[in-house]
Amino acid sequence: MKSINIFSTDIVKDLTQYTQNYKEDKIFVLADENTSKHCYEKISDAFERSPVMIEIPAGEKSKSIETTTFLWNYLTNIKADRKSLLINLGGGVITDIGGFVASTFKRGIDFINIPTSLIAQVDAAIGGKNGINLDEIKNQIGTFRNPVANIISAQFVETLPQRHITSGFAEIVKHSLLESRKEWTKIKAINPQSIDFRYLQHIIEDSAKIKLKFIETDPFEKNEREALNFGHTVGHALESFFLKKGVDILHGEAVSIGLISELFLSNKYLMLDFETLFEVSEYLATYFPSYPLVYDDYEAVWELMKYDKKNKENQIKFTLLKNIGEYKINNTCEKQELFEALNFYYQVKK
Repeated sequence: MKSINIFSTDIVKDLTQYTQNYKEDKIFVLADENTSKHCYEKISDAFERSPVMIEIPAGEKSKSIETTTFLWNYLTNIKADRKSLLINLGGGVITDIGGFVASTFKRGIDFINIPTSLIAQVDAAIGGKNGINLDEIKNQIGTFRNPVANIISAQFVETLPQRHITSGFAEIVKHSLLESRKEWTKIKAINPQSIDFRYLQHIIEDSAKIKLKFIETDPFEKNEREALNFGHTVGHALESFFLKKGVDILHGEAVSIGLISELFLSNKYLMLDFETLFEVSEYLATYFPSYPLVYDDYEAVWELMKYDKKNKENQIKFTLLKNIGEYKINNTCEKQELFEALNFYYQVKK
């Protein structure tokens, strides 16, 4: 089933066209404690009767088999059935785990994503990839199943702390680099820490449509869709590394380090020009926070990269750039060169 992506300026109207197709007692809303408090009121008028709210703790630790089991049991106990609708109201954690629960409960129930974080609106909620982490290893268990609809509205971004808004820009930067020099130039001119929210709706739509082009060409990530993993081989490993250490790192913050590191590898392997390497790296270094690693940590990061889903034939795989708008999937690198790439990141951050 192909999902419908609605870039909404009237969230209640756009959601109502779907909720009216389900019995009132079969609509459930999954949220975390933040989106339940700050975002539900923006959609509440789409329901004739208040739906059952299911709340889980905010944060990446909720993307676990334990939380998944809790949700399966909860839906069973409140007598959800195959004609139920699960509305996922939240960021990437909520849309990932909500989509996974919906796609597996009773072999699949309908779900709608209402992504409330910038990173979910341009990336996590789009494309039908749903999943949970296995221990701290990112997205090891998952499904491909599209929601009935993704309803995307920039008005939710206004409820976010600045740190989360900036985090979302890592995926916007990635999409622009895969697309064209023109798109990157547009994004480079934006200060993510000083947002015009009216303009942001257009940025979200443009960025999401870049991702959708890859998805429509390769819905099950067999080939071209792997381009979207640019920055994520290193980024996911770093995210897992810091989560294991109990460090509060956001997905986009880890991806920003991954992008700089993989731009370095792009220069080394595909001759990406130095001007582009430093231009993009300095933009990311300006707006994204630094997380400390010492050289002795690099080995652990390398080991975590071995669990990446893109790996083939026991080789770690990267998407790298030849130039802005020109990429190559399935690249490899030596361990020492990955260490050099991480060193480069810390040189840029100085």
